Amino acid sequence: MEKELKPLIIASDEKSKENAATVLALYDAMITKKQSLAAVEKYLTPDYIQHNPLIPTSARALGEFFGETVKVHNKLHVEVYRVIANGDYAFAHVNFVNLFGEDPNDRGIAGVDIYRFDANGKIAEHWDVLQPVPDPATSANSNGMF
Repeated sequence: MEKELKPLIIASDEKSKENAATVLALYDAMITKKQSLAAVEKYLTPDYIQHNPLIPTSARALGEFFGETVKVHNKLHVEVYRVIANGDYAFAHVNFVNLFGEDPNDRGIAGVDIYRFDANGKIAEHWDVLQPVPDPATSANSNGMF
C-alpha cells in the first residue's frame, strides 16, 4: 500500500482555499476515481480554455482525454505535492505517474498546472508545464524535482 501524500496548500483567503480544494477534487475525481466526464462537468466551465497543445479546448474534450487515458493506462495516478492559490488562480505542483504507459518503474511526468477560475468558482482556463522525471543517477544535482 502506498503512503498517502498530503499536499502543501498555500492559500490565505476563503476564495483561494476553495479554489485549491477544487483543484484537489478535480484530480481525485478525474484521475483517481476515473470519473473524468462527471469531474469536468462539475468543476469546469463548459467553454473551458485549454492551452496544452495535446488536448483540444473545452471541458468535454478534457474529460474525454482523461476518460480514455485512465482506461488505457490503468496504473495512472497523480501525486500532488503543493497547491498555491491566490484569487482567481491556483498553481499545482504534481507528478503524473504512468500517464503514457504501464511501466512499474515509471518516474512520472512532473508538472505545474496553472488554473484560472471564474467568478462562480469553476475552472475556466488551464496552462501547464511538463517534463519527465529523470533517474536521480543521471541528474546534475541531488535536489529532486519535488
